[in-house]
Amino acid sequence: MTRTVVESKTKTAVLGFDEPFCVIGERINPTGRKKLAAELEAGDFSTVEKDAVAQVLAGANILDINAGVVYNSNPNPNETEPPLMAKIVRMVQGLVDVPLCIDSSVPGALEAGLAEAEGRPLLNSVTGEEDRLELVLPLVKKYNVPVVAISNDDTGISEDPDVRFAVAKKIVERAADFGIPAHDVVVDPLVMPIGAMATAGQQVFALVRRLRDELGVNTTCGASNVSFGLPNRHGINNAFLPMAMGAGMTSAIMNPVALPISQKKIAEKKAEVEAAGIVLPAGMDDEAFVSMFGMGSTKPRAGSEMTAIRAANLLTNNDPHGSEWISSNKAPSKGGEEGRGRRGGGRRRRG
Repeated sequence: MTRTVVESKTKTAVLGFDEPFCVIGERINPTGRKKLAAELEAGDFSTVEKDAVAQVLAGANILDINAGVVYNSNPNPNETEPPLMAKIVRMVQGLVDVPLCIDSSVPGALEAGLAEAEGRPLLNSVTGEEDRLELVLPLVKKYNVPVVAISNDDTGISEDPDVRFAVAKKIVERAADFGIPAHDVVVDPLVMPIGAMATAGQQVFALVRRLRDELGVNTTCGASNVSFGLPNRHGINNAFLPMAMGAGMTSAIMNPVALPISQKKIAEKKAEVEAAGIVLPAGMDDEAFVSMFGMGSTKPRAGSEMTAIRAANLLTNNDPHGSEWISSNKAPSKGGEEGRGRRGGGRRRRG
C-alpha cells in the first residue's frame, strides 16, 4: 500500500489510502494577504507565529510554508525569498512540532527551506515543465523528500482530465529516472472552480481514482479552488472534501481554522438585538454573545471543513475507535487548549 512519509524532528504524518486524511495548513502564505506581506517585509513575524499555532490547534497535520513576498524595496524574489524562507522555517519549527511543506516557485527558496527543515519535509512543488523538472527533481533526490507534482506542463493547465493524468504520469516516470519512488510523489490533479466548469467535481473524483488505481500515488489539492467565486464556499468545501476522500484523495492544502468574528460584526449584531428589544444578561461577554446567536467565536478554532474531514475519517474506518471524533467534539478543559501544538508551551531553545 502506498505510504508517503513526512516528518518533523519529533512527529510523523503519513499520507496513504488506508490512513486518516492529511490536512496541510495553508495560512503561512502572503499571496493575496497584503497585510501579511507588508509585515514580512518589515520583519514582523507575529502573524506567522499566530497562524502556525492556530492551525495546529485546529488539527493541521503539516504546515505549508510559503515566503513569496515581492518586496517593494527589492522586487527580485531570487534574492529576497531564500533568506526569508529559511527564517520562517526556523521560526515555525521552533513553535510547533508538526512536519513542514516547503512551498515556492523559486528553486533557491526551496533549497533554503530544505536546508533548515528538521526531519523529512514535503516539497511543494514540481510541474511537468521541462525546466522545472530539471531544477526540482535533483533537490528531491538530494534531500530524500517527497514532492507535490502539479498536473500542468509547458502548455499550461488543460481542462481535459486525460491530459492532466498524462502530465502526472510523465512526472512520476521522470521522478523514477532520478531514483525517486512513486510513493514519494503526491499528485495535485488541479481542482477547477465548479462555478466556471460544472463538471469540475466529477472530473477530479475520476482523476483521483485513476491516479490511485493506475499510478498508485497519493494525491492532494488546493481544496478551496472548487468553490471559488460562489456564495457559501464553506458549504461547497464541506461536501467536496468527503467526496474527494471517498474517491481516494489522501490530503488537501487548506485552511483548517475558522477565523474569529470581528468586533465590527459583533457591534452590528448587538445593535440589531437592541433594536429588537431583546434584553441581554448583565455582564455578558462577547464570546458568550456570539455563541448565543450562532455567530461563531471570538477566537480562532477548527473550521467546519475540519468537522467534515473528521466525520469522513470516522465513516471510512480511518479513525480507530472514533477517538479523534470524540476528542474533537468534547468541550476543552479550562486553560488546557492554549499549550497544545507548542513545544514546551513556547519557543524551543536551540542547542
